[in-house]
Amino acid sequence: MRILTRYIVFEMLSVFLLTLTAMTAIVFLILVGKEAVEKGLGLVPLLRLLPYMLPQAMLFAVPGTMLLASTTIYGRISSSNEIVAIKSLGISPLVLVWPTLILATLASFATVWINDMAVSWGHGGVQKVVLESLEEIIYGRLRTTRSYSNDQLKLTVQRVYGKRLIDPTFLFYSAPDKPAWTVTADEAEIRSDAAEERILLTLVNAEIDFGGGGAISHPGSWELPISFSQFTGESGHSRSPANYALREIGPKKVEQARLIETMEQEMAADASHAIMTGRMFELAESDWHSRRRAVENAQNTTHRFYTEPHRRWANGFSCLCFVMIGAPMAIRRRHGEFWGSFFACFLPILLIYYPMLVGCLDQAKAGVFPAPAVWLGNLVLAGWGIWLMRRVVRF
Repeated sequence: MRILTRYIVFEMLSVFLLTLTAMTAIVFLILVGKEAVEKGLGLVPLLRLLPYMLPQAMLFAVPGTMLLASTTIYGRISSSNEIVAIKSLGISPLVLVWPTLILATLASFATVWINDMAVSWGHGGVQKVVLESLEEIIYGRLRTTRSYSNDQLKLTVQRVYGKRLIDPTFLFYSAPDKPAWTVTADEAEIRSDAAEERILLTLVNAEIDFGGGGAISHPGSWELPISFSQFTGESGHSRSPANYALREIGPKKVEQARLIETMEQEMAADASHAIMTGRMFELAESDWHSRRRAVENAQNTTHRFYTEPHRRWANGFSCLCFVMIGAPMAIRRRHGEFWGSFFACFLPILLIYYPMLVGCLDQAKAGVFPAPAVWLGNLVLAGWGIWLMRRVVRF
């Protein structure tokens, strides 16, 4: 028995590590290339991004590698009639499968840790590099397209000479229902201040049009500070629940519960005061709509905090579920190529598992389903794997 166990473990580790290296490299290059194209990063920022992108690449590569390795090894064993030989000796095929299931379980725990590191440390590191390289990104975009834009800002220039922007026009969008205010100048220079998280615009002969609210002229040189969030299109102080480490989510749940309780108590107190003093106009729908909306947003954030740990653990243990269907499927298809076994498993996973995962995840985030519903896809795969393994053992 120990000889069979060592044999399976050695074969699995050999194929898994080799395939993981290749798949991680491919996914890694795709992710880095995507960041380079979307953000316009140069060579130095890209090199700084590499360690932060590695966990994200491994997160995508590990589950698929486990499925490919299991179908490869067990397909080869089965095609060599080794399963038949073991059965003829009165040995259950489970002897060959248990070592792989143990390896898959260990890989699942490792994937949960990689997932946690990718969405917290990795994502934060990428954002840090992008912000520190924001000046380079803006100039690179302006030199190639003469424009730079996002949801909050649009910048166009006539020409770029070194650091000098000739005839720049800045459009700042403060709110969707308000007109944009425009800044024009003869020349401008952009300088990043990472310590203060802002961009300093040095303008020459600037004019500001507040979109119907008046205009101001600034002859000569004038410096205008703009927050990073204006140039990135993202709020620098908001952090998605998906980007918290698992150890941080527990305290955030408590904090969100206290926030919702405080908001509801304040609303109840204000409503009681308005009724007692006869100031019924303070209960108008327009005055309370924004406060109810704030409570709903806080509740949605709470749902996301409760869902996020289940999502990471379910994603991690997809490795075990993939092996549970990959190994018996490859054994049963002993006369087929391993690619046939791989796609016989991968297509149902692609068409059933991932839609179930995404659908349950969205409903759990919205509070429609309980957070553990994220595991439904894993349970379906596990049930399918158990059924396949019983067929292998019995027939």
